[in-house]
Amino acid sequence: MDPSVDISKTATCTSCRFVEDKSNYWTAVLYFKHPNGSYIRVPQMANHNTGPGLQSGGMTVYYFQPNPPTKNLNLTIFPPGFRMILGDPMRRTDNIPADKTASKAVTFRCFQGDDPGPFGSPGNSPEDSVGFPQKICTGGIRSNFFFPQCWNGVDLDPPDHASHMVQPEGTPGADGLQFFGTDCPASHPVRVPLLFMEIVWDTRPFNNPELWPKDGSQPFVFSMGDPTGYGQHADYVFGWEGDSLKRAMDTCLTGSGIPADCPVLTWQSTEEMNQCRQSVKVDEVTERQYLDKLPGCNPIQAGPGPATMVEDCNAISTTLTDAPHPTEAPELIVPPWSVCYDGPGTHTLAPNCDATTSAAPTVTTLPAMVTPAPERRWDAAIARDV
Repeated sequence: MDPSVDISKTATCTSCRFVEDKSNYWTAVLYFKHPNGSYIRVPQMANHNTGPGLQSGGMTVYYFQPNPPTKNLNLTIFPPGFRMILGDPMRRTDNIPADKTASKAVTFRCFQGDDPGPFGSPGNSPEDSVGFPQKICTGGIRSNFFFPQCWNGVDLDPPDHASHMVQPEGTPGADGLQFFGTDCPASHPVRVPLLFMEIVWDTRPFNNPELWPKDGSQPFVFSMGDPTGYGQHADYVFGWEGDSLKRAMDTCLTGSGIPADCPVLTWQSTEEMNQCRQSVKVDEVTERQYLDKLPGCNPIQAGPGPATMVEDCNAISTTLTDAPHPTEAPELIVPPWSVCYDGPGTHTLAPNCDATTSAAPTVTTLPAMVTPAPERRWDAAIARDV
């Protein structure tokens, strides 16, 4: 994580659709807490319209242009070494005033079946919430992240990883939010692309009401011990090759979001994306079986006061240097929605299914979770982060 290292030059592959994008996109991991007190990692699944092919993960990344009535429509592309964090992992209550842009910058969407919810800015629909949804989401839960788009033009990564960036301000748009069509304050006058991320969690194996707490609360927690969801946060480390992001932002203006519509960038198949994976870095069990506690020193802290760091943590922290690189086929989860469509004209904002290699992905579906206390080992396939 040395900021002087240009990861666009040191990375050997990318799990993103565009080969030029070697950036790092990160978020906390979601766990399910069983009635018996044990935890298991919640897998991710492919988001809507991210095909062709099933991605081994659930993250979708968008780069938006500023639009009128924004005064400054000129973009400055993130420079090498740039980093930022969105959200606060210690937050345990909804304490941001509703009239602030940041109040809806980090939210959840509760999917029911294959319904994607209303079209428009996430964070403002009846199925969206700032904290964890308090009901069963039969189609899964999506995390939504609107990163700040106003930079002070000086710092690449201050000690708090956040103060060099702020959200825009101004009159909310028709969607009631301030992410589009608003201006940067004088303190942070440099406009950068609006980075938006979505992560889809496959909570379907835990839909059985018998697995939910009897007190009416919900059973999901983040890996830093957050049972509220208010501590949801995400990190970004810029890593685009050369001027590739600038070329894309200058020329790929169709608004479709379909990678094939951006010919100035190199497009790779889903199979190639899925094969770009890291080896295990820390020798500890974190997924695919029930755990007595969350990994690391992360006790449950429900608030409403801010969470605190655990002193004298004795968790494993040694980084492995000789762990084997994964060579097996990635484990994939079939989502309840389509990731691509049959051909031109069937969907204006989704890729066609024939724009891929002929290789068929290995698909594994998840079994339903059982009501009784489970064995500590869970042998069902779990999608890995990429």
